Amino acid sequence: MPISAHDIEAMLRESFPDAQITVQGDDGAHFAAEVIDESFRGKNRVQQQRAVYAALKGKMDGNNGELHALGLTTKAPE
Repeated sequence: MPISAHDIEAMLRESFPDAQITVQGDDGAHFAAEVIDESFRGKNRVQQQRAVYAALKGKMDGNNGELHALGLTTKAPE
């Protein structure tokens, strides 16, 4: 079942309610997302991206994941 940019944003919004979130992509499997959230302050890029992947609740896990590719940019607000 394809996933939409709106679905991805909704999942991220649950974990990052105050974040600035932008999700792009419309083929149902390949997306790019930018998540800017205060919770990322003081964390390295790997820690930030792990938090985002956790918010996706397994949608990228293994060959059976609904989300095949996600280009990800994360940072704390300036």
